[in-house]
Amino acid sequence: MENKLYNTNIKPAERLSHVNEYYFSIKGKEVAQMNAEGKDVISLAIGSPDMPPSERTIETLCQQAHHNNNHGYQPTTGIPELRQAMAKFYKRWYRVDLNPDNEIQPLIGSKEGILHVTLAFVNPGDQVLVPNPGYPTYTSLNKILGSEIVNYDLTPENNWQPDFEALEQMDLRKVKIMWTNYPNMPTGANAKKETYEKLVDFALRHNIIIVNDNPYSFILNQEHLSILQVPGAKRCCIEFNSMSKSHNMPGWRVGLLATNAEFVKWILKVKSNIDSGTFRPLQLAAAAAYENDDQWHEEFNVKVYAERRSLAEEIMKTLGCTYDPEQVGMFLWGRIPDHYQNVEDLTEKVLHEARVFITPGFIFGSNGSRYIRISLCAKKEKISEALKRIQNVFK
Repeated sequence: MENKLYNTNIKPAERLSHVNEYYFSIKGKEVAQMNAEGKDVISLAIGSPDMPPSERTIETLCQQAHHNNNHGYQPTTGIPELRQAMAKFYKRWYRVDLNPDNEIQPLIGSKEGILHVTLAFVNPGDQVLVPNPGYPTYTSLNKILGSEIVNYDLTPENNWQPDFEALEQMDLRKVKIMWTNYPNMPTGANAKKETYEKLVDFALRHNIIIVNDNPYSFILNQEHLSILQVPGAKRCCIEFNSMSKSHNMPGWRVGLLATNAEFVKWILKVKSNIDSGTFRPLQLAAAAAYENDDQWHEEFNVKVYAERRSLAEEIMKTLGCTYDPEQVGMFLWGRIPDHYQNVEDLTEKVLHEARVFITPGFIFGSNGSRYIRISLCAKKEKISEALKRIQNVFK
C-alpha cells in the first residue's frame, strides 16, 4: 500500500484549538516507551483503583450475561432496579431522600455527566465557575462546548474551600454553573457542612447551579456528606457520584447524578440523543454493588488505603515536600521545596532517575504549580518499591 501524504483543505473544528490532548494520555505514551525499554516504571499518577469490586458484583454480572433477553438496548433513564439501588444508597449513607423515578439519572461516569449538564444548561458564551486547582475536565469540556471559563481560587490558607467574599465581588450575571468537588481532588480537602450550606445560599441568591462532584467521600473518610443534605439544595444543585472510586469499578463506567425532577428531565433530553443505555447485566451488577456492607467499605476504602497512605507520606518526606495529614481520598497532595524552580524539575527527576511516575500539580491549574500528587492506587509492595527507588536517588 502506498504510504503517501495528501494535501487537502480539510481542517479540524476550531474548538480543538482551545484544548490539548489530556496530560495522562501524552505522558502515558512516554511511560509506555520507557517500559518497552525495560525500565519498569512504577505509576503513582492516575487514580484508577487496582482492587476488584465485591464478589457479589462480579457474580451478578456473569450470571445476568447468560440470560438471552439481557442483551438488547436499554432505557437511557436506567433500569428501575438500578435507580432504586441508587436511591437506597443515598438514603443509607447520606441520609438524603431521592425519588428513584425522577430525581436520579444513571451516568456512564462523571465525565459524561459534565458533558450532558453543560449541554443542558450552558449556552456558548455563558460563564462557568471552575476551581483552581481542579479536575481538568471541568475546563476542557467547557472550552470544547464554548463556555467562558472563570476560575475561582482554592488556597491552602482557606483549607482549599471557596472564598465566598471573593466570589461575591465577581460579576456573576453571566454565570450559569459553579463546579465544585468535595472531598476535593487534587488537594484532599474534606467536605464541610458549612461549605455546602454557603454554596446553596450563594446559588439561590445568584440564580446559579452548583454541580458538586462527590466520588471520594468513602476513601479514607468516616463521614459521608452530600450537598443535597442542605435544605433547598435540590432547587439549585446537582450532585455527581461515581462507583469508580468507592466500589472499585473505574472501568465499568457507572455513576449517577441526583437533583430535582425538572433538571433531570432537561439533562435526559441531551443524554437520550447521545447514547442508547448501559448493558443491562452491568446495571444489575452495579445495583448489587450498592448493597456492599459496612465491612466491605471499611476494608477496601479505609484499611487498605491507610496502609498505602503511610508509605506515600514517607515518599513526600523523602522528597522534602510538606502535606496536610488531614487529607482524605485516594491521593496525597504535597507542596514541593522552594529550591525547585518549577514542579517538573522534581517530577521529571523522579520519573527518569527513580523510574516512578507522579503527577505535577500544574495540570490542575496555576494554584497547583508548586505541588505534586501521589496516587494510592497501587499495591503496597509497589509503593514500597517506589519509596526505595526514590530514597536511593534523593539521599
